[in-house]
Amino acid sequence: MSASLRLLLIWLRLVERRKLARLTRPDLARRRFEWQARLLFRPPRGTKQRERVLRHGERTVGSLVLIPAGPVDAADQNRPILLYFHGGAYIFGSPRTHAGLASRIAAATGMVACLPDYRLAPEHPFPAALDDALTAYRALAEAPGAPARIVLGGDSAGGGLVLALLARICALDLPRPLMTFALSPWTDLTLGGASLTANARTEAMLPPERMAEIAAMVLQGADPSDPGASPLLADFSGAGPVWLAWSDSEILAEDGRRMSLALSRQGVEVTAEIGNGLPHVWPYLAPFLPEANATIARLAAFIAARLPR
Repeated sequence: MSASLRLLLIWLRLVERRKLARLTRPDLARRRFEWQARLLFRPPRGTKQRERVLRHGERTVGSLVLIPAGPVDAADQNRPILLYFHGGAYIFGSPRTHAGLASRIAAATGMVACLPDYRLAPEHPFPAALDDALTAYRALAEAPGAPARIVLGGDSAGGGLVLALLARICALDLPRPLMTFALSPWTDLTLGGASLTANARTEAMLPPERMAEIAAMVLQGADPSDPGASPLLADFSGAGPVWLAWSDSEILAEDGRRMSLALSRQGVEVTAEIGNGLPHVWPYLAPFLPEANATIARLAAFIAARLPR
């Protein structure tokens, strides 16, 4: 465990977890997260940022496109695309808060990142986020050969969303993406994971006592066992490779572990990285945390080995 991680865990437990436990208004959570991201988690220098409206039929969703500095040609229609869905419990977060993480993964793999600005609860409860995710994928996948160049990714609630999207793609028999990854995904809104209570003391950031309230805010009466809300219960027949990462000390550890097992049982190629004592979505903390940098490097190598030449 690095010295940076030791200090970070103290700060998360004493400051961030307590603040999240007290926040009752989504608008305040959104403002605070946006401010923190602008201050600490900006994209690497030289990253170009552009807004793009993704359209499929009559449906549209806004997005933020991130073009890494260097040899990536923004005009190259054959470039691989990282379609990335931000975390934030489905109630806060945005493409801007996760531009730093997504652009680092994109830069390490030679991809261009596209982050949909999907609708958030409670104003837009389930299945609004999933509907927007499907619109974004269909918009990008319309070009000939595009699905084979699309990598799906997400973290936390965005990790659950990207897995729900993958299941929906399989159910609709749409062209499959190249691969999918999810960082500390929230895959079970029925809240059936034993780690929600077993890891309550070791969790560095998420307040376990708020999870039921947040799930209810997102679902607003919808069935939590709907595979679109809980991809742990979904069918992934025909899905391509999936890379998962979670920490053994976080309250969503069982969401990751059970998701990995469910995918494997369905014949999906799964690669799992299990962090030891790391905080929820630790790759978000790059470049400040050595463990975050190392995980991004391993994920990038996994993606790069599968990208079309």
